[in-house]
Amino acid sequence: MEIQLWREILEPYALAVDEMSVKFNHIIESYRKAGMYSPIEQVTGRVKTISSILEKAQKKNIPLESMEKSIEDIAGIRIICQFIDDIYKVVDLIRNRTDMQIISEKDYITHKKSSGYRSYHLIVTYTVETLYGPKTIHAEIQIRTLAMNFWATIEHSLQYKYKQNMPDVLRKRLHNAADAIVVLDDEMSSVRGEIMDAQNSFNIRANIVADILTNIQNLYKVANKREVVKIQDEFFRIYESEDLKQLERFNKELDIISEGYRAQSLR
Repeated sequence: MEIQLWREILEPYALAVDEMSVKFNHIIESYRKAGMYSPIEQVTGRVKTISSILEKAQKKNIPLESMEKSIEDIAGIRIICQFIDDIYKVVDLIRNRTDMQIISEKDYITHKKSSGYRSYHLIVTYTVETLYGPKTIHAEIQIRTLAMNFWATIEHSLQYKYKQNMPDVLRKRLHNAADAIVVLDDEMSSVRGEIMDAQNSFNIRANIVADILTNIQNLYKVANKREVVKIQDEFFRIYESEDLKQLERFNKELDIISEGYRAQSLR
């Protein structure tokens, strides 16, 4: 198969990865802008390299002409969550979407692999608009916690190094590490409420501070400089006190002042 033909084949997959990554990142932003906890922490995507596709086709005796039908993970999206419960929430989010349809699922969390690998895999169909019209492709979505992803990344590197011939001692230690990851995820889930409260407080504070700084910056353009300096000094005093309620009150009062100067409409 010519190199140029490979490029034409893989272009829709690259487009799908780009579009799906943007959409999942938009979910994160939507949750955070609404002041809500996002079940998605990070999103990454990739298109399999030509060498990886050839290796998989050879390993599974797949003719290259049927490669697109038989290899379902040419396009790959990885979604990282903080907690195990978040994984199943993300699966539900994807189930309810109309722009991608789930055609198969593998729950390697409830039923982990013998190696210790844990993750949730979905194969979906996704349609992209290409120069030659719409094209529906398969994509794999892997959903896992931060801890699961750390283990899987290390395990993948070792498997690549030893070409499926990993020493038994190393395999045993890797399996022990997988057991430790299970304990870690369970412990993090047990204190989920405390973690989420802390993160939500941080996000709320960060958003309020951003609003205040924008208002102060705009007031410098239209208001008396001495008055703005007083406002700025008051902000620093409250900020250093780390009193969230005072910060919220100050933000509301500053909004009223800014509305009086019509400063909120300034860019």
